[in-house]
Amino acid sequence: MSAPFDPAAILPDDLLARFRERAAVHDRDNTFPQADLDELRDAGYLALLVPTALGGGGLGLVETSLLQQRLAGAAPATALAINMHLVWTGVAKVLADRGIDALRFVQEGAVAGDVFAFGISEAGNDLVLFGSDTDAAPLPDGGYAFTGTKIFTSLGPVWTQLGLHGLDVSTPDEPRIVYAFVPRTDAVVTRDDWDTLGMRGTQSRTTELHGAVAPADRVVRRVAPGPNPDPIVFGIFSVFELLLASVYTGIARRALDLAVQTAGRRTSKKTGAAYSQDPDIRRRIAAMALAYDALPPQLEVLSRDVDSVADHGPRWFSLLSGVKHRAVTMAKQVVDDAVLVAGGSSYFASSELSRLYRDVLAGLFHPSDPESAHATVATAWLGPLES
Repeated sequence: MSAPFDPAAILPDDLLARFRERAAVHDRDNTFPQADLDELRDAGYLALLVPTALGGGGLGLVETSLLQQRLAGAAPATALAINMHLVWTGVAKVLADRGIDALRFVQEGAVAGDVFAFGISEAGNDLVLFGSDTDAAPLPDGGYAFTGTKIFTSLGPVWTQLGLHGLDVSTPDEPRIVYAFVPRTDAVVTRDDWDTLGMRGTQSRTTELHGAVAPADRVVRRVAPGPNPDPIVFGIFSVFELLLASVYTGIARRALDLAVQTAGRRTSKKTGAAYSQDPDIRRRIAAMALAYDALPPQLEVLSRDVDSVADHGPRWFSLLSGVKHRAVTMAKQVVDDAVLVAGGSSYFASSELSRLYRDVLAGLFHPSDPESAHATVATAWLGPLES
């Protein structure tokens, strides 16, 4: 029997301590954590999900989820930013595991040091994967030129390849959503517009596409708009939801740890005892732990099911959107309670809990949002709405 996977072997305590120290600076200065990215690259983090035969780490989603939980506990914005690169390497793995080698170039690029960004989100587009306001114009050589605007493009200052989608309407009766990758060129403008409440280090800037060209060998899939069983849709949805849930679960664990530390350190003037002996504080921390403890096992099981090509049929999307929704909801409540345990000191900007309080709010904006998650689960259990 092989030894259990130890996330600390890749993300040791001293590395996380440096990340945590820098996280406060990047949050304050609204800057990208370049030093974090450099150290993660040196640790092989960009190629975690790439097979060892291609020079990668050979890990699955199970192990990568644990690593992202650990990283998020030190530097949430760094974890969320690198998450978007890991989504594409994860999609490459999901497709390869199912006999589709269309993203081999992503795997090879990750090993070589390329940074892949996630260019799916568009303002007002609640169809997400099922539609796009970006124009995808076919070129004679089989490539595509993309024109449109993407929002929340994490890794904005540093990415080298942008994975994106757009709508090809050149054949009006057969429109197609085109998934492809474009390099950073003069046809791509990255706005310097990321000035947010939290997750400031992700630098998830708006990206303008002005005829950005994806070469023919970087056009991955062409699928019909709307709900679609195509493997790339499942690949993106599964990896995105699981790794995103991992980040917010990691934030919750850090908040819980900080609450425990604070309860042991604070002393009541009334009783002279540590707050850890106060029944109300003990009950609050117990409730936090009860909520948190439910998520890591769920992430492990669903990640293992994706890795092992398990078949949940039409229930897959409700399971995946559900775990993301539960992770974000849980994390927000745990951070709220940690602030109450810590007291007034957490209200100061210098407090780590103050930063976690702001960072955790970003989870509300990622797909699947609460409305989408509930609609997906309702459809899974009750069937579609009657027309």
